[in-house]
Amino acid sequence: MTASRQRMLVIGKTASTVQKLKELTREQLEVVSANDVRLPHALADYLVVDGSEPQLMSDLQVCAMGLLSALPDGIVLLDEGLNILWHNTTFRQLLQTADLLVGQPLQDTIRPADGTDLGRIAIPASPGEVASLTVRREDRSSLGLRLARTTINLEGDKKQAMILTVRDVSSHVLEKQKQDAIYRAGLEMGNLTPEEVTAMTHEERVMLLKDQILQFTQEVLGYDTFEIRLRDPETQELLPLLEYGMDPEAAVRALYALESGNGVTGFVAFSKRSYLCSDTQSDPLYLRGATDARSSLTVPLMIRDTVLGTFNVESPGTLSFNQTDLDFLTLFSRVVASSLNQLQLLAAEKVTAETENSDRMRREVSKPSDEILNAATWILERYIGHDPDVCDRLHLITDRVRKITGHVGSMPEKSDAANMLSKTPTQRPPRKALMGKRVLVVDQDSAARDDAHNLLGQMGCEVEAVQNATEGCAMLRNYHYDVVLTDIRLSDANGYECFRRLREINSHVPIIMMTGFGYDASHSIVKARQEGLKAVLYKPFRRAQMLDEVEKAVTTPSPG
Repeated sequence: MTASRQRMLVIGKTASTVQKLKELTREQLEVVSANDVRLPHALADYLVVDGSEPQLMSDLQVCAMGLLSALPDGIVLLDEGLNILWHNTTFRQLLQTADLLVGQPLQDTIRPADGTDLGRIAIPASPGEVASLTVRREDRSSLGLRLARTTINLEGDKKQAMILTVRDVSSHVLEKQKQDAIYRAGLEMGNLTPEEVTAMTHEERVMLLKDQILQFTQEVLGYDTFEIRLRDPETQELLPLLEYGMDPEAAVRALYALESGNGVTGFVAFSKRSYLCSDTQSDPLYLRGATDARSSLTVPLMIRDTVLGTFNVESPGTLSFNQTDLDFLTLFSRVVASSLNQLQLLAAEKVTAETENSDRMRREVSKPSDEILNAATWILERYIGHDPDVCDRLHLITDRVRKITGHVGSMPEKSDAANMLSKTPTQRPPRKALMGKRVLVVDQDSAARDDAHNLLGQMGCEVEAVQNATEGCAMLRNYHYDVVLTDIRLSDANGYECFRRLREINSHVPIIMMTGFGYDASHSIVKARQEGLKAVLYKPFRRAQMLDEVEKAVTTPSPG
């Protein structure tokens, strides 16, 4: 087509029409058949349908042609009193009636269940403005109404009327209601008052949250077969937290957050992606959860980029879940994950408080207990062979003191669920090799003795501390220790002298010497190394350095 000529596109039986139009236009237009061009890319300035005469049709004539009845929305033409002048077939289908509704008031045809007066709708004053309203009907369906003013050609006369579009929005309304219910669930789940937080144990909070998850999963989402597992960040095992309707074997099955070999649940925890299983009998990842399950939906429980666990739902029908189900379960899983995270924070706060209390109690108890043990040992050495009853009483005193100090700072046992919900970075990583090991500290600096009590006590060691070599030797003569830490500056001996005296009492006990940087006037460390000293700590040392040296000492086999 040249730029100077316009195109007329002819659709229909074009064999004779094209030629006739060419003759009428005297070749001033390019008249082409739709059969000769590629639609819909063809450009045209005029469009002719074969068999029709060029004319202006009224709006009612267009309606009569049935074009508007093919639309998915109901179309209604209303007068100023909101009485029906015309409607398409879709409108009757939405109202589930075969009756012709022309002439009836809109209020009587819609029949809102809540008594809404449609006559009080704010009718737009000018074309282009729209009034919207959602109406719930007696059959529990919901209709979305959009009303606008328009000008129509009615038998040649232009008149003002209202055009109403009607759409079934029941599914959208239900989705909104479900969203609101999930939002309310988020406000309620794990929402504890300060009084409840202090009055409830961690185990009670966990049980309350599990009850709430069960209730909302059934009432809001409508699922009766599901399970929630929590990921152990150390082992990657997915431990059961809550299940309902699952097979007993599946409920206790060991699963891990791995890409393969651990079912859909393991894959979801590993990949951090949701998984929709349309047919459990043909899905290679699926492991049976419920006996009659034919489809499943699994989403990760996420806080930021961290997987807390998984939420799995199963159904007896194939293709039971769609994208909407996935969206709602994902939304609900965020609520669950947020509540679980809140419990973790409460558990971490409790652990921190208990640890601080434990440290404080250890500091307060360690000094008097050391004094009692030292005094009892001093007396015990002087009464040996003189009064056996006194010796027995002194041994009883030392045993009871050790038993009391051994309980200071010990943590109560928690259930599996409580342990899973309290594993946080705020907890000190355990040193299992140090648990129950007895450590003797010889240092004239009281702050150093307190630090040793606190640091090693946190790891489960039984720490006893004295001020000088004489007291240290007396303690080693009367009691068993797994390792001895001694400073090289003591009031009654230098480091080497203390080392030699301790070795004479017990040649196998590991000894660690401590000193400030560059201070060893008596060359104690050099002399002691020549006689078998293995470890030295230079003050100020880091926490990990002390723990590493003590752990190495208690795990290295004794010579001979």
